This record gives sequence, C-alpha cells and structure tokens, in this order.
Amino acid sequence: MKQFIQGIKDGGAIGIGYLSVSFTFGLEAASSGLLWWEALLVSMMNLTSAGQFAGITIMAAAGTYIEMALSQFVINLRYALMSISLSQKVSPEFCSGKKMILGFAVTDEIFAVAMSRQGEISSKYFAGLAVLPYLGWTSGTLAGAVCGNILPDTVTDALGLAIYGMFIAIIVPVMKKDSRVLKITLLAIVFSFAMYYLPGLKTISSGFAVIICAVAASVVGACFFPMEEEKEEA
Repeated sequence: MKQFIQGIKDGGAIGIGYLSVSFTFGLEAASSGLLWWEALLVSMMNLTSAGQFAGITIMAAAGTYIEMALSQFVINLRYALMSISLSQKVSPEFCSGKKMILGFAVTDEIFAVAMSRQGEISSKYFAGLAVLPYLGWTSGTLAGAVCGNILPDTVTDALGLAIYGMFIAIIVPVMKKDSRVLKITLLAIVFSFAMYYLPGLKTISSGFAVIICAVAASVVGACFFPMEEEKEEA
C-alpha cells in the first residue's frame, strides 16, 4: 500500500497537467462533431495526446482506416520502445497481464518518472503512478467535450488555440538546446507547406500528409543530422 500511495504522489503533477491538455482535446473533439460520450470513450481507450489529436483530424476529414492505422503507428511507435525498456525494470511479480496494463498506461511523462525511480518498479507503484494521469485525462476530456457543446463557437474556437500553444511549448525548448532538432522541425514545416500548396501534392489527404511529412523529416534527420552515441566511460 505504501508503494501505491507513493505512486499516486508521483503521478499527481502529471494528472494535473493532463487535465488541462485533455480539456483542449475535448473541445477539439466536440468541434469536430463528436458527442461528449464519444470523446470520453476515445480518451478512456487511449492515453496518447498527439495520437488522439491526429485521430480527430482524420475523423473530421472523413479519412480512411488505413490513414488512421498508419498515423497512429507512426505517432505512437515510441510507446512500444518505452514499454520494452520499462519492462526490463519491473519486479518479477509483474506478470504478463500486468505488463499489458503497463503498456496501455505508458506515456512520455509516466515513463520518465518510472525510469527515474531507484530500484525495481512494482505493480502497485505503477498502478498508483498511472491512476491520476488516467483520471485527469478522461475527466478533462469530459469537461472539454461538455463545454464544447454548450459554449459559443467564438469561445470554443479561442480555447481550441491552446493546443497549438502546447505543441509550441513542447518543441521550442528542445529546439533551443539542439540545433539538429531545429533543422528537422523546419524541414517538416517545409514539407508540410509543399504538401498543402503544390498542385501535385495538395490532393493528398491530411492524414497521409502528416505521415509523409513526419517520416520524411525523420529519415532526412537520421541521415544528415544523426544523434551522436554516448561514449562509454573507461
């Protein structure tokens, strides 16, 4: 029980952060035509901000299942790598069923907190760590979706701009620290403009455009701006 409570304490700040971000997702889902319970169901079955926002965009554009599958695969692939890494740190009593729950609940922030913990991670600690972020994400979505259905369009449109501020706040500090990230980001922007304005490319749906831009920028970055391997200390 002590480990469970410690997990709740460690996940409290994450839950508060998710509450504000998911509120914006709820607004976006409502403005895209989803009912409040549909938006809530999406957040209850997923725990991925970027993936859900991309999914809503594809839904609103009446995209295909292939677009949805590919976009979610590209965006959420990092979670598979995080889960594999985290599975090496869990205690032996973490059975297969519990590891499946772990894989569902892994996010960037939960992964960072769990990996920074000294020693092995018990199932009780991880359950406590994930419970408040999950509740924050789902309750924020519900609040945003309900408000999106009752607030005037001018208000919801203004609040919907918060998601762009969130993404900017995430990428700008990293761009300042690493010029390679800046170059790759600018390259992705150029690709995005090309997909939107060039006659031969503008007919591509928004879902595939996101996938193409992300993969193309990542490939160019890996080839021309590779990350240096850390040298092992003697």
